[in-house]
Amino acid sequence: MAVSIRLLLPVLLLLLFPLIYTMSILHERWNPKDMKKLSPKKPNQLVLEPAAGQGLPNRIQCQGTEALNRIYPSSKNSNSEDKVSFVTVFTIYKSDPTNEKMLDRVTVGEISYNTKSERSLAILNTYINFIQVSMPSSNVVVLTDPDSTFLLDQNNAIKFPIEGDYSRSNLMLQRIKSYIAYLKRILKSYEMEKANKNIIFSDSDIAVVDNLGDIFQKYHDFHVALTFRNNKNQPLNSGFIAVRGTQDGIRKAKVLLEEVLDIYISKYMGASCMLGDQLALYWVIKLHLPSAIQKFNQHESFTGYVKGVSVLFLPCAIYNWTPPEGAGQFHGMPLDVKIVHFKGSTKRLMLESWNFYNSTSNMSNMLCLILCSGRTKYDF
Repeated sequence: MAVSIRLLLPVLLLLLFPLIYTMSILHERWNPKDMKKLSPKKPNQLVLEPAAGQGLPNRIQCQGTEALNRIYPSSKNSNSEDKVSFVTVFTIYKSDPTNEKMLDRVTVGEISYNTKSERSLAILNTYINFIQVSMPSSNVVVLTDPDSTFLLDQNNAIKFPIEGDYSRSNLMLQRIKSYIAYLKRILKSYEMEKANKNIIFSDSDIAVVDNLGDIFQKYHDFHVALTFRNNKNQPLNSGFIAVRGTQDGIRKAKVLLEEVLDIYISKYMGASCMLGDQLALYWVIKLHLPSAIQKFNQHESFTGYVKGVSVLFLPCAIYNWTPPEGAGQFHGMPLDVKIVHFKGSTKRLMLESWNFYNSTSNMSNMLCLILCSGRTKYDF
């Protein structure tokens, strides 16, 4: 038996040598920092899946990227009452190794984006483009740092410089301050202009896909409109605040936002830079209108008074619908959706959606594109 083992040993070594040699080479070359390079890359193109919500009432029904039951209203139906000033806060941060390093090139259609600044500006321009299509009588006001050098090439958009601290960690706090400063400027010029457009303060990573002017026509007795969702910790979304463009409406909106600013500074300066304003807004509503809280799990609009300000609460599902990030169950897109809010890994989808609309001129089909691809994450 011992002799047979001695005879087999050289054969076994001969057979195992290639495996042992390969493992030793891999061990020498292995570096934990390189593991990310070995990870499969996220897709660099849209990956379409079956549209969620098929067969459910009041949800968009799609066949591929073709919408079967939503007809996009013609802009010819718009009238002078639909004119709205969309106001957003935007800045491009100064170049540094973190913010402006060359990243993997992102290509959407025939356009490539190499830096975060290029991508951010592309999102802003897409935001303006969607407003131009859905509400052609409206304009966009970009509140920004006076030192900002980015250019806007759309006729319906202007830069409005306001002094402040627009650093990343302070941006949400500065956003409220900029909103208040803008309202003060509007109030000063109101008497000279005799009339003012209604105002919608919003994030710039949204696509307006339907006429929002009907908010001011359908609901007559509000000064400020907010959107709510069934979220215990953050039921109010500060990314959409509508203000009636009367002198009283503008003044009341300033009063509400000034209290939100005071609460932010006194209670939530330690919160994440992207959460403080929403937490402060919720605190103000909870303090002055506690009856609103139990209605946030419903899907119907309602009105209440906060320090003499008439506040209209609108369901996020229609006025701030967000494509989910990553795989997960959700109930599709409401048939009457008016805003699609792109966040995090879905921001690239905003550019893809505009590229698709630009090539088809069909807003309803574009919504099916979003619905079919909203569960896919992208590097952006």
